[in-house]
Amino acid sequence: MLRFVARRLLLAVPTLFGVLVVTFLLLYVAPGDPVTAMIGERADPATIARLRAELRLDDPLPVQFAHYVNEVAHGRLGRSYITDRPISQDIAEHFPKTLELALAAMLLATICGITLGVLSARQPGGWVDRAGLGLAYLGISFPVYWVGLLLILVFAVGLRWLPPSGSGGIQYLILPALALGMRSIAFQARVTRSSMLDALGADYTRTARAKGAGEWSVTLRHALRNALIPVITVIGLDFGSYLTGSILTETVFSWPGLGRYVVNAISRRDLPAIQGSVLFLSALFVLVNLVADLAYARADPRVAY
Repeated sequence: MLRFVARRLLLAVPTLFGVLVVTFLLLYVAPGDPVTAMIGERADPATIARLRAELRLDDPLPVQFAHYVNEVAHGRLGRSYITDRPISQDIAEHFPKTLELALAAMLLATICGITLGVLSARQPGGWVDRAGLGLAYLGISFPVYWVGLLLILVFAVGLRWLPPSGSGGIQYLILPALALGMRSIAFQARVTRSSMLDALGADYTRTARAKGAGEWSVTLRHALRNALIPVITVIGLDFGSYLTGSILTETVFSWPGLGRYVVNAISRRDLPAIQGSVLFLSALFVLVNLVADLAYARADPRVAY
């Protein structure tokens, strides 16, 4: 397993370098001037020229890229143009909120999705199965921002049960976690149902029934564990998408996480903040997928590395 982990980490290096190259090039060919966004269009040309020189924006593009790669290689992500703080400090301040939201969405999606999938598989064609299929279609079809606005309209504006935005206690976490996890609930329910149907029809479940095991014992102790491999794959991918794709959710609910920080950085052309955040989230996505691969062996002892 250690050789497997070492190989995966080595393969992650060119992947992250590719992310760094693409992000750098896309930001520098995009329209807009970071200096103008910082000090406004009415600043005098001398001030603009001096600031561009201080930020090394006058250097040729290859020189800027080489300087940035050197900074990243030494563990530095640069300084924000707007806050004038190290990017790593800004990430450390905002990322815990994104992680809190992602964990809440994953927990909600895992519990609801697996439960719905197991119940659907136990009675194929029943009302639970049909309701789960309808929920899956709705969850996959509706975009996150539309679901978020609908939840605010119903539960915050209409019923006034929950706050519409901001952060604080658990009541502030429910709506954004539900909006972020709705799509994952649909996917996990369908994947769990399909995998459970195969497991419930396998020889080992028939053997367990023949030995007198109860139906719920067969479902939970024998079938569910063997059906978890594809479910773990979905959970790993979804959790990575929670961390990297929470930008819309955090924007809709004014959640002070890393996604909203990236949106503010894009609107103000804060290039080091965008590059550092994207690189950090990409590395995190690679790490989450590695953990998901390692979890396969925990769920199924037949898996070896």
